[in-house]
Amino acid sequence: MQEKNKGISFFERYLTVWVIMCMVAGIIIGRFLPAVPAFLGRFEYAQVSIPIAFLIWLMIYPMMMKVDFASIKDVGKNPHGLYVTWVVNWLIKPFTMFLIAWFFFYFVFESFISPELAKDYLAGAIILGAAPCTAMVFVWSHLTKGNPAYTVVQVATNDLIILIAFTPIVALLLGIGGITIPWATLLLSVVLFVVIPLAGGMITRASVIKHKGIDYFNNRFITKFNNITIIGLLLTLVIIFSFQGEVILSNPLHILLIAVPLTIQTFLIFFIAYLFGKKIKLRHNVAAPAGMIGASNFFELAVAVAISLFGASSPVVLATVVGVLVEVPVMLTLVKIANKTKKWFPA
Repeated sequence: MQEKNKGISFFERYLTVWVIMCMVAGIIIGRFLPAVPAFLGRFEYAQVSIPIAFLIWLMIYPMMMKVDFASIKDVGKNPHGLYVTWVVNWLIKPFTMFLIAWFFFYFVFESFISPELAKDYLAGAIILGAAPCTAMVFVWSHLTKGNPAYTVVQVATNDLIILIAFTPIVALLLGIGGITIPWATLLLSVVLFVVIPLAGGMITRASVIKHKGIDYFNNRFITKFNNITIIGLLLTLVIIFSFQGEVILSNPLHILLIAVPLTIQTFLIFFIAYLFGKKIKLRHNVAAPAGMIGASNFFELAVAVAISLFGASSPVVLATVVGVLVEVPVMLTLVKIANKTKKWFPA
């Protein structure tokens, strides 16, 4: 395997291809086998699809086991890279996503998107923008030769901030966008898809390390779950697109239209964090992961929250799924940019 592909699995490398295939499969099922989504739609509790919730857990749980919260104790030794990540992720990114998406959906694409769909797509973009990347950033960090220990701290602290900041930021921006969301539903989503799997992942990680050791956990135990997240994601997408079939067939151009502001936002956030790191003279192996964690999204969480808030057939979910579609090719492009500009940073 070539060095540039080391650290990213076969499923991850061609994630966009698999997403497209699952989109097509889901649409075909929804169009020609409508009894399938109708049957799955019967299994709901508190507006949450039980089959989709199970698959979402398959996506999120393995990633939560990778987060080493013990590393947070060393944060004070070199905090500047963390400041960049925190400021960009929580004080800049959600708001630039709102502004960019609002501008494109309500003005640039006004003749292509109805006001009702514009509101839904904006809601999806808001949810996506308030969920910074977690485990996938380990891949991007590795490909840019980032400092692995520091990346762990960046991911761990952002997971902790998600518990506090995600709900109020999403509620605030949805409110500004004219979308009324029950706080109870949003809080329930965070508990189901962040708090519980995060706690479970911590317990599993601690238990395995206690009985088998850290080497066994890193080199044998966690590797068993390498493709579980991607498989869970792909199966979830098949179900989602079986519900979304009519929306997509009626508006096939909208996938491209949604991708435009999401792509612009990704490049903007990366360069804000990356150039900020250059300005304060961070080393490249800290600045690159800082840019990557801000640019990419915790799309598993975004999809989960969108489904629980609006239902699997909502156009809001489509907007978050398009985030999955653009994630890998855009992030690999940013990896190449980061690697080619390494000379900008101190040796």
